[in-house]
Amino acid sequence: MSRRALRRLRGEQRGQEEPGLGELGLDPGPERGREGLPPRVAAGRGQRGSARSGVSNRFELITAEESEDEPLSREERADARLSERDAAGGNNEGAVTEEAEGNGQGDGEEAEQPDQTPVLSNKPRKKKKKRKTKKTSAGETLEDNDLEDIDSLLEKIEDTNGLSQQTQSGIIAGSRPLLYVEHRNLNPENELKRYFGARTVLGELRPRQRQRQYVRSMWLTAPKNTWPRYSKTGITMQLVDTRRGVQYFTFEHHREYQQVQFKFLDAVESMDPNNIVLLLQMNPYHVDSLLQLSDVCRLQEDQEMARDLIERALYSLECAFHPVFSLTSGTCRLDYRRPENRAFFLALFKHLMFLEKRGCPRTALEFCKLILSLDPENDPLCVLLLIDFLSLRAREYTFLTRMFQEWESHRNLSQLPNFAFSVPLAYFFLSQQEERSELELSQARERAARLIQLALIMFPSVLMPLLDHCSVQPDARVASHSFFGLNAQISQPPALNQLTSLYVGRTHSLWKDPAIMAWLETNVHEVLRMVDARDPLVEESEHKRKMRYQSAPRNIYRHIILSEMKEATAALPLEVTSQPVMGFDPLPPLDSIVSYTRPERTNHPSNESTLSLFFRSLLPNFNLQGDIRHDGDEEAGAGQDLNQGVNRLMAAMRDMLANIQFQEPPRDDNPEGDGDWD
Repeated sequence: MSRRALRRLRGEQRGQEEPGLGELGLDPGPERGREGLPPRVAAGRGQRGSARSGVSNRFELITAEESEDEPLSREERADARLSERDAAGGNNEGAVTEEAEGNGQGDGEEAEQPDQTPVLSNKPRKKKKKRKTKKTSAGETLEDNDLEDIDSLLEKIEDTNGLSQQTQSGIIAGSRPLLYVEHRNLNPENELKRYFGARTVLGELRPRQRQRQYVRSMWLTAPKNTWPRYSKTGITMQLVDTRRGVQYFTFEHHREYQQVQFKFLDAVESMDPNNIVLLLQMNPYHVDSLLQLSDVCRLQEDQEMARDLIERALYSLECAFHPVFSLTSGTCRLDYRRPENRAFFLALFKHLMFLEKRGCPRTALEFCKLILSLDPENDPLCVLLLIDFLSLRAREYTFLTRMFQEWESHRNLSQLPNFAFSVPLAYFFLSQQEERSELELSQARERAARLIQLALIMFPSVLMPLLDHCSVQPDARVASHSFFGLNAQISQPPALNQLTSLYVGRTHSLWKDPAIMAWLETNVHEVLRMVDARDPLVEESEHKRKMRYQSAPRNIYRHIILSEMKEATAALPLEVTSQPVMGFDPLPPLDSIVSYTRPERTNHPSNESTLSLFFRSLLPNFNLQGDIRHDGDEEAGAGQDLNQGVNRLMAAMRDMLANIQFQEPPRDDNPEGDGDWD
């Protein structure tokens, strides 16, 4: 037991014996004891100092002893502060008690006995109430102290880390991989909320979501109520290999899905979109059918339906993801040479094009990074020609400059016209940000001027078409100079012409700012000064243009076809434009890895005549050449081919005439009529 408990126990034992009047130093007279006791008790209740001289309240002896031996604890100090605050209340209570005792004395001895008994018993009861208040106040004081300690710790943390809080996000972004994808940036609604507010974007969706059934949450798209119920389509994803921390995946088609794929190819060859619609009614999540029908809807200017079909294709593919496949890590790869993987690339590319037209460039940039992370070495859709434009549209200038700095050494990004002009434009925008320091602004201005001059020297054919699209008339010196004249556009190789046409047609709207035009004009005159001074850099750049850009790789042609830029499409070579291009697989790689092949057809319409194709369009079962003969039997039966063909033709004609039914004229239900002709 503690010393305090022992003292209290001893005090109670001493207090159990009734103290004599002689020990208290009082007069032994009975009247003196009856009359003097209540005032002493009242005085002890009002003033604590007088309690030590008497022993009318035996608990005050314990309190006084403790205060003399031990210093006050935290709880006692808190109780003392509370008692000082309530001093006025205690004085009023004492006055009320004295008044009540005075009234009791006037009533005689019968009233004195009831007055004395409550007084002697009220003291311990009052003390118990005080002790209860003491515990409560002490608990509140402890809680306040704990809160003060937490606040002080938070203030210390803010003092130590507050200076780096502004740059912490930039440090985190710089430490992440370049092609790191954030899930929240894959949702276009998040970007629209930043532009228009959550209430405007989600105002109509919330009542619908309350009634919506449970659907699987996705990162790429959000399932809609209007979509058919999803069931397994026969597409799965398998992990092929893991090398140096990079995982290689591939999609696989089961036998049921392969049969649907064969039917889809037949529907495409029929050149009738209705056949694809019928196929989708039976298989609503067949990916290639969704991609092909989306192109048909887009050509018919039904943009909403085209976008919805692309989102449904992405939903179908995402449902087949491997559990280890990650969209954000940047270490998952897909081989475009496999036909099963191409649908995912194409669906992502078409989806980001719709997002860019919808006004969500930040989300489109995130999807562009995702496509590039799936195969950064080969870049089958050549999204490097697009990522600079999306970065400028989304105002992600730091990402574009970082990509140029990290990839220039091994990818030669400066040899692409889009990077050669977009990177200095990004530095120019950075130099206009007032929140940066003066040193950073001056460095950005110097880099922007140096890089735009190099771009104009390397690609002089970009300037005049760019000014033309921006409706800007060049000055006399620039218009009359041969370096930027018509000769620069005619003498450039065809592949370079395609790249420059693609860049000008896509990004000319970003150059219309008067401040940008003034900055460009200053650097154009500086380049002309270097050309007139016969700077060796000019001749070196001209030699590079002649040696390089002789022919564009196949992925650039694929990108131009998917982008549908009129300026670039018109510059495509004849070997690309002469072959049929399908929306579900434009310009397939020449080294494709085929896992399954389509079975051969029993007939060969390509060897048939025009008349035979005409009758086949009327009667699909008609075959003028009959069954395919073996090589050894062709010469023996060559004389009978003509007769057999004529016989089949006559039989087909008879079947066609027999199946013709003439529609009878509608009969009148009332042959007699009403007799009224008016």
